[in-house]
Amino acid sequence: MPETPTQPEIVTVPCLKDNYAYLLHDPATGATAVFDVPEAGPIEAALAERGWTLSDIVITHHHWDHVDGVEALRAATGAQVWGAAADAHRLPALDDALAEGDSLAIGGLQGHVIDVSGHTLGHVAYHFPRARAVFTADSLMALGCGRLFEGTPDQMWASLSKLAALPPDTLVCSGHEYTAGNARFAITIDPDNPALMSRCKEVDGARAANRPTVPSTLAEELATNPFLRAADPAIARRLDMAGAEPAAVFARIRSLKDAF
Repeated sequence: MPETPTQPEIVTVPCLKDNYAYLLHDPATGATAVFDVPEAGPIEAALAERGWTLSDIVITHHHWDHVDGVEALRAATGAQVWGAAADAHRLPALDDALAEGDSLAIGGLQGHVIDVSGHTLGHVAYHFPRARAVFTADSLMALGCGRLFEGTPDQMWASLSKLAALPPDTLVCSGHEYTAGNARFAITIDPDNPALMSRCKEVDGARAANRPTVPSTLAEELATNPFLRAADPAIARRLDMAGAEPAAVFARIRSLKDAF
């Protein structure tokens, strides 16, 4: 008989126009979590296709396109709902409220909560070392980062710096298919980066084949994502900011992206 897989499994689930949810499955216990629920239908279909039962719904932040399907999915599955205590007043009702430094268990998989405020205040990411994955939603994104709707550039740079310190082989499971647009902007900031040039071609090929460009690896992001490269002196010089603090360089990159 075939062996039962023991490695955690991650499934990228397209939702709405350009959102992603993620399933994290622990084969050893059968537990399955979904990270963000833009809509319930595609997630229910992905679960049914694999014969998985949803045990946990994990929320990163309050924006409607990450939570609109939570109540329908909770009603259909009975899954418990996790989210940030700091955001509880504007999230669907939480069974478990979390803060930075807290842990959560999906079956036998232990996750760690990271405050990544910036895109919103109270945005959190979830790092699962054994799965080698971090679920970042709209904080760190493929070749980009989320817009600063509520936080400051200093807050977002601090948040990205926490994520950048994770192991390089960590999968970055971000919340949107924005990579092609992010790539076009990244080239304007870092045009002499061969790793970025190569990645842009890969992104174009993936999108032409209608394949998701996420998750990416943290190593890829560290090498090519301009928002993580604000401490690179070459980028600071290109922006006429030689010697500036990385947070200030990040703020300049973010303002240029907003106007792009």
